[in-house]
Amino acid sequence: MNKKERRLRLALLEHVSAVRGLPVTAQRRAVLKTVLEMYNHPSAEQVYAAVAMRQQRVSRATVYRALDTLVEMRLLARLSHPGRVARFDMRLACHHHLICMRCDAVLDFEDERLDEIQGDPPDTAVQGFRLRELQVQLRGVCGVCRAGAPG
Repeated sequence: MNKKERRLRLALLEHVSAVRGLPVTAQRRAVLKTVLEMYNHPSAEQVYAAVAMRQQRVSRATVYRALDTLVEMRLLARLSHPGRVARFDMRLACHHHLICMRCDAVLDFEDERLDEIQGDPPDTAVQGFRLRELQVQLRGVCGVCRAGAPG
C-alpha cells in the first residue's frame, strides 16, 4: 500500500469514527497505521510489538481492542484459520489466501475463477445462515518450507 492509499485509509478512519460517534484515539490511529505499513498479514501480537516499539505507553489489551474495532469498522479484515492465531489484512478488495501449514505464512492470491464465486455466492438460507463474506483459503506448504524440509 503506497503513502497516498495509507493516507486515504487513515482519513476513512476519521470519517467512519465520526459517523459512528467514536473518538479517533491515538492508539487506534497507531494500530491502523502500523498494519497498513506491514505486508505480512500480522497477528495481533506482531502488531502489538510493532506499535509498542513506537509508543512505549500502549498496552497489549488496547492494541487488541483497537484491532477488533478496526475490523468492525471494516478498515481491516481478520483472517482466521483453524488451529492458528487470527491475522489481519489491510487489503479489503476481493482476494484469497495461500496458507502454509508448516510456518503459518499467509500470501495473497488472486484468481478470477475464485472471484466468480463472490459474484454468485452459494445459497445458505436453507441452513438459516446469513452469509456476510466469502473468502477462499488454499492450504498447503510454501516454497520456503518445501525447500528446507522433506514432506
